[in-house]
Amino acid sequence: MGVFTTIIFDMYGVIIEESKGNFIPYVFSFFDQSEHARLKKQFKEEQLFTKAGNGELTSEEFLSLLGFEDPQYHMKNYIDHFLTLDRGFIPFAEKYSQRYDFVLLSNDVSEWSDYITEHYGLNNYFKHKIVSGNVGCRKPERKIYELALDKIGKAPGECIFIDNSVKNLVVANELGVQAILFNRDQEEYTGEIVNSFEELEEYFQSILD
Repeated sequence: MGVFTTIIFDMYGVIIEESKGNFIPYVFSFFDQSEHARLKKQFKEEQLFTKAGNGELTSEEFLSLLGFEDPQYHMKNYIDHFLTLDRGFIPFAEKYSQRYDFVLLSNDVSEWSDYITEHYGLNNYFKHKIVSGNVGCRKPERKIYELALDKIGKAPGECIFIDNSVKNLVVANELGVQAILFNRDQEEYTGEIVNSFEELEEYFQSILD
């Protein structure tokens, strides 16, 4: 594989099948119709979800502001029952995580990311985890990629970045990171595209030959 030493993964839309998550529909399902206007304002105008994802609110603060009386329960209930681990990730990780450094680069609420990686048994695969809720910036901001490269101590040319969002891949490419679209949402992209972890493995095998 030459100079590549590191594979950087997005979480939602790559490791987790739900590219946008199901959290907003989850919230609306738990509240009466009379509360929906309030919730829309909190999501759209007050940007509570974005603030939580940038580390400005803890998970408990965020969920409490939405009106949940038991924030910890709802964090766990949502992750346990409304998100789906891509079944191809674990076999891929078992095969390649000892050969290459695995890095997580995710836009997420800090506590949610910790719970997801623990819940699905992913922590042993990742050498580093860079999460927006911990660092105060998010993809596709250039800063989070620079922070990630600095933290992992790798040159851009040593890294492959896998994400389901073209706008996130563009910034990585600009920095010199090779980017691959995990084509969960059928976006248009002129670069390398895979549709599954099986196809990602085929790609890796092709560049190893």
